[in-house]
Amino acid sequence: MKISVVLGTRPEITKMSPVIRGLGGKDADYFIVHTGQHYSYNMDRVFFDQLKLPAAKYNLEVGSASHAEQTAKILIGIEKFLRLKNRM
Repeated sequence: MKISVVLGTRPEITKMSPVIRGLGGKDADYFIVHTGQHYSYNMDRVFFDQLKLPAAKYNLEVGSASHAEQTAKILIGIEKFLRLKNRM
């Protein structure tokens, strides 16, 4: 069974870092899906680097929009992604 860790903002990256490290320490079969809500180095990658987290395997590239638009894009992207992964 694969575990998907879905995140996309600075607070989520920070909060999920112990979980990600724990999964890595247990050699769990997991991957990171980034929603792409934060995409600049200073709002995103810097936290992966400082917290020594692996890069996201997939990025939904949601970008900037209203909260409703971002939420809709994330839900659509996650659904498509998980349906595709279930077929493999």
